[in-house]
Amino acid sequence: MIRIGICGYGNLGKGVEAAVKNAPDMQLVAVFTRRDPSGVTTNTPGVPVVSYSALSEYRDKIDVIVNCGGSATDLPETTPYIASLFNVIDSFDTHAKIPAHFDAVNAAAKASGKIGVISVGWDPGLFSLARLYGCAVLPVGADYTFWGRGVSQGHSDAIRRIDGVLDARQYTVPVEDAMAKVRAGQTPTFTTREKHKRECYVVAKEGADLEKIERAIKTMPNYFADYNTNVTFISMEELKEKHMGIPHGGSVIRNGKTGMHLENGHTAEFRLKLDSNPEFTGSVLLAFARAASKLSAMGESGAKTVLDIAPVWLVPDDGAALRSHLL
Repeated sequence: MIRIGICGYGNLGKGVEAAVKNAPDMQLVAVFTRRDPSGVTTNTPGVPVVSYSALSEYRDKIDVIVNCGGSATDLPETTPYIASLFNVIDSFDTHAKIPAHFDAVNAAAKASGKIGVISVGWDPGLFSLARLYGCAVLPVGADYTFWGRGVSQGHSDAIRRIDGVLDARQYTVPVEDAMAKVRAGQTPTFTTREKHKRECYVVAKEGADLEKIERAIKTMPNYFADYNTNVTFISMEELKEKHMGIPHGGSVIRNGKTGMHLENGHTAEFRLKLDSNPEFTGSVLLAFARAASKLSAMGESGAKTVLDIAPVWLVPDDGAALRSHLL
């Protein structure tokens, strides 16, 4: 059995917990939190909730830590630290900062002899693989990624960290005209703003400066500054009534040409439609946690991404079983 620890018990942590329950080769050993552990109750009976400060006490009891913090401020700090103690996997999704995050985790994991798999989920993650396969098979062409309409956990978390915000949900919405052109086989060049818009529903604390909050959202680099962003302030009651689900999805589309004279066109599309973003993301994290455990057992160390990991390492079955049933 692969022994799993979960660091952070929000929506994503609970999604990982559910995935562990459905994994025949894994068991949940502990949940780590920076909140008061006495105030956190897991959905898995008998699993202890432990203070984040006591992580090192579990070094010999856990094979892989699934780090479920937010990308804005948590993961850049905590994943390298955890990599100094454990094999670790995270869902860091600030695309522009992935190279720097990789380097930080790689240095810590190399020093400790551990594996650190970063930026795992559906994007970055499964969509990254779809983009790689697309450009490998259709080198003459262009790929396009559309997200949503759905709730972005990372962007919602970034809004909640703004001073004066009590709670928030952010929906990423594809621009329909842009998506229609791509699905028709065209290869236009879009700006970031022409592909997606962002809808933000924000519950502000009493007395908060709403104009300041809206300005902070719309000018936030890497999250909102490059998009047409709409901010709507609502009550907590309305948030709970209309925005408590966490659906998401999207598509990676590759349009390319083949033939001696590039006379034939092709469209390859990988699409996801998710009822629960955190539960699906948690399931992807757990598959790659399995790979991290296997890589560690093989004596490897350092940082990895989904692009570095062989598909055969993601499942409990061995190569012979996969060749019989999937190939």
